[in-house]
Amino acid sequence: MPDTLHLAVALDGLGWHPAAWRLSAAEPSAPWQATWWTALAAEAERGTLDLLTVEDSLAMQSSRPDGPDGRTDQQRGRLDAVQILARVAPTTRHIGLVPTATVTHTEPFHLSTAVATLDHVSGGRAGWRPRVSATSAEARHFGRRDIPPVDPLRLDAPQTAQLVDDLFAEATDVVEVVRRLWDSWQDDAVIRDTATGRFVDRDRLHYIDFTGRWFSVKGPSIVPRPPQGQPPVAVLAHVPAAYAFAARQADVVFVTPADTTRAVEIVAEVRAAEAAAGRVDPPLRILADLVVLLDETPTLARRRRDRLDELAGAAYASDAALFTGSPAQLADLLTDWHRAGVDGFRLRPAVLPDDLSTIVRGLVPALRDRGLFRTRYPGGTLRDLLGLPRPVNRHVAASPA
Repeated sequence: MPDTLHLAVALDGLGWHPAAWRLSAAEPSAPWQATWWTALAAEAERGTLDLLTVEDSLAMQSSRPDGPDGRTDQQRGRLDAVQILARVAPTTRHIGLVPTATVTHTEPFHLSTAVATLDHVSGGRAGWRPRVSATSAEARHFGRRDIPPVDPLRLDAPQTAQLVDDLFAEATDVVEVVRRLWDSWQDDAVIRDTATGRFVDRDRLHYIDFTGRWFSVKGPSIVPRPPQGQPPVAVLAHVPAAYAFAARQADVVFVTPADTTRAVEIVAEVRAAEAAAGRVDPPLRILADLVVLLDETPTLARRRRDRLDELAGAAYASDAALFTGSPAQLADLLTDWHRAGVDGFRLRPAVLPDDLSTIVRGLVPALRDRGLFRTRYPGGTLRDLLGLPRPVNRHVAASPA
């Protein structure tokens, strides 16, 4: 296990707690302003975090598993994550920028060009979190397929299991097509030789000719190969099907252990999925997700949580564990989970910008005191930050031995 850990932050609206907008120091309209996102990114970069992610979906936020809930007391609506980070890119210099984009109803060609463009405009700091959609509400926005309602209490029902398998198989094909499109331009395809009048070398542009169950894509891309060659792909995974998807197609996996024991078990499950997939690439970087609600003392943090739950009308529950306490206590927890084999963490601030500021100004110094986090950026791309080599283009012949 390396001595230092990776640290990321997940940004969503005014925070992950549904009542965050009621207690945030920001105006409720802030998430619809570019300055909100650039300020959050600047704060995260001030803490030398590896990357930030921005949440997105193709349906309105809801407290129900599928469809609108009719509530008017919680924040609803988002801006497009890819476009947010395209705006953030020129205001930052080091931090990785990873938008969420749904693969279930989006053409892989569009996803490829969007993320490749973000990698170009950020100087090699883009990533991508492909998201699978299993809701009928999102499907109805497009009208191209029927997705039956899923009962969250019967996820092992045969129809649901088949749906999940199909969605992840489709997602695997989407990421494969995106990766092939990123490689459809060789690194030296753009010549720009004014003397000869040759702008590109057409022999270094390639058709991908992909035909699968859900789509066929000819290629090549319209965007030259990204600076990183292959921007890192990150997957949020809770179940074996998602671990298998990550093992086949991702570089980073976000997992959701509830405690140290479960962290050990999940790391083992992910590594087993890699072995089953015959993975030969660098191992997945495993980052554990935690919702964090921080304050100077545990008592003050609990008071904030109780007030938020009171405003929301219910105790907050999430797919990820909720940590409530001081930065020093959180640093101790992260140390334990890191020893359990987790490579790093993606923290979800309960309230923005409050908990992000405490992460940067309280947690990061505590981790540095423990020798677990860097004091400055080393420079380079997001792949460099994650310790991932730049892949060789698949169309470049291997050098003779």
